[in-house]
Amino acid sequence: MIDICMLGTCGMMPMPGRWLSCALVRSGSSLILLDCGEGTQVPWKALGWGFRQLGAICFTHMHADHVLGLPGVLFMVAHAGRTEPLHIYGPRGMSYIIEGLRRVAPDLPFPVHMHELRSGEQFALPGNLRASCVSAAHGVPCLAYRIELPRNREFLPEQAKASGLPVQFWSRLQHGQSVEFNGQTFTPDSVLGPPRRGISFAFITDTRPTRQLAEFANDVDLLICESMYDDPADLPLAKANAHMLAAESAGIAVAAGAHSLILTHFSPKIYDLSYAEKAARSVFANTRAARDGMVITLDYPAG
Repeated sequence: MIDICMLGTCGMMPMPGRWLSCALVRSGSSLILLDCGEGTQVPWKALGWGFRQLGAICFTHMHADHVLGLPGVLFMVAHAGRTEPLHIYGPRGMSYIIEGLRRVAPDLPFPVHMHELRSGEQFALPGNLRASCVSAAHGVPCLAYRIELPRNREFLPEQAKASGLPVQFWSRLQHGQSVEFNGQTFTPDSVLGPPRRGISFAFITDTRPTRQLAEFANDVDLLICESMYDDPADLPLAKANAHMLAAESAGIAVAAGAHSLILTHFSPKIYDLSYAEKAARSVFANTRAARDGMVITLDYPAG
C-alpha cells in the first residue's frame, strides 16, 4: 500500500489555504517527498506523519516554487532525531542549487547524498519503492517521476507440500532462491503463482504535454499532473510558460491509459477548482482536483 498526501497544490507563490507544490509519499514506515515548495514543513506538521522517516526527496526542477522549502524541512528532520542518510534526487544542475540552500542549514546530524539524474534512469527509494524518470518540457532541466511498489508472486503452499520439500526451505523459495535437497533442485517457479500487478503512480509537473510523458505514465494507477490553467483561452500563456491546461493534463491520462488523474500545481489566479475538474473530466472522467492535505491511498488490486 502507498499513501500520498498532496501537501501543497499551488504554483508560483503560496496562497491563503494553498501551499506551494509538494507531495509526501508513505510506503511502510518510510517517507519520500516530491518537490519542496516554500513552507512545506507547515502542512506536513499538520498532517502528523512525522519527519524522522524522511529517506529521500525527489525534485522535478530547480525553480523557486519547488525548492525553497528545503532548509526548513532539513531543520525539522534534524530536530526529529534522524541520523540515517537522506538522499536527494533531481535533474542536472541540482547540486549547485542544493549546496546554496544548505548554507543556511550546514550542520545536520545526518549525511545528505545528492544524485543528479539523466532521463531514463531508474533508482531505488525507501519503502521497497522503485523509481524512474524522464525529461519534461519546461525550458530548464526538469524531470517527471514514476514510482512503483512491486508485488510478490503468490506462494502456493499446496504445491510446496506436493513437492516433498521440508517446510524449513519454503521461505527461501518464497524469496526467489532455488533450493538443493536430496539431490534435487527446487526452483521458485515450482511453488509460486504467476506475476502479479504492483502499484504505480506518476508525478508530472511544469511541462508541456509530450508523447514521451504519456508513454512514461503508461497504465499507472494514478497520474498526478499539473493543471496550471483551466481556461482554454489561456493556451497561449500555457505555451509561453511551458505549462499545461487542465484538458491537456487529461489528454496525457487518456494517452497513458492511466486509471485515475489528480490535478495539482494551480495558478494563483485559480480560486474555484471546479472549473479545472470540469475541463479535465470532459476528456478523462476519473479526475479530481487536489486540495491541500488530500490523501490518496493506492492498494494492490484484489487477487
